[in-house]
Amino acid sequence: MIQNSVASEFREALKVLPSFDGLSDQNLAATRKAFIAAIRNVPVTEYPDVTLEECHVPGPSGAPDVPVVIYRPKDKHPYAPALVYIHSGGIVSGTPEVDDARCRQLVNELGLVIFSVDYRLAPEAPYPAAIEDCYAVLKWVHEQSAHLDIDRDRLVIGGDSAGGGLTACLALLARDRAEVKVLFQLLIYPMLDDRTGTTVMPSPELGQYIWTRSANHYAWNAYLGKAPGSAGVSEYAAAFRAKDLAGLPPAYIGVGSLDLFLDEDLEYARRLMAAGVPTEVCVVPGAYHVFDVFIPDAPLSIQFRHSYFTALKRVLSV
Repeated sequence: MIQNSVASEFREALKVLPSFDGLSDQNLAATRKAFIAAIRNVPVTEYPDVTLEECHVPGPSGAPDVPVVIYRPKDKHPYAPALVYIHSGGIVSGTPEVDDARCRQLVNELGLVIFSVDYRLAPEAPYPAAIEDCYAVLKWVHEQSAHLDIDRDRLVIGGDSAGGGLTACLALLARDRAEVKVLFQLLIYPMLDDRTGTTVMPSPELGQYIWTRSANHYAWNAYLGKAPGSAGVSEYAAAFRAKDLAGLPPAYIGVGSLDLFLDEDLEYARRLMAAGVPTEVCVVPGAYHVFDVFIPDAPLSIQFRHSYFTALKRVLSV
């Protein structure tokens, strides 16, 4: 039964959208295929002025190279701003393809260059594989900026869902390793806290669709290699665990009011602001997880997209 609190423009899609509920080792392969298939069924706008190429970036020490999809405006601009983007999928599924439409539109409208990271997935490659892959790409983009024809002073990071969580971890890692300066972090309904749905229980209204408590528990267990909510989880695995948020780059956090991640995202935003980090927050009423990916033309999806596009424009115009 669909809640009345779901925005009317998102209700019909729930009848056909995939759900990660009941995710397990036994059905993971099928779930991964279903996720990609569902993405491919979404009508998308063609952007002929956006080019795409694939490359491999040297991986972390002792690890394989990291596949990267590079999106560029067809008319190259010297020293364009750059975005290292991290895809969704709960850290257990997904490829850059799941955010292909988002990346193409960002490049088309903002004129930036996007490096979309095809990081290793859990449980085959648990923590710290994914975050170290992302850091390897960020460092490579920074070091190769002249060759890549980008402005490393306008280097931002971003991602959605698990990719948003990895983005928040990447911001922490970049701050602490002090090798790369990140201008901004774009956190789209980020997956930040391994305790959500395990030792911290959000309102029953949250997380009933698409990404549920059981999915969250499975994914965190697969990535951490131990029970979510356990002691000693690194802040580079779950950014919410960080005790010190000072000195992080400015942030945008957007989330739906029915998303399982609502509470953790709003609390993380509050903590960022309390630490002196400029943070913009957008909550979309009646929206569940990844609503904008599967219903991109809904009025609320368009408004949401406009909010973070505007945030990026403001940052990149500096």
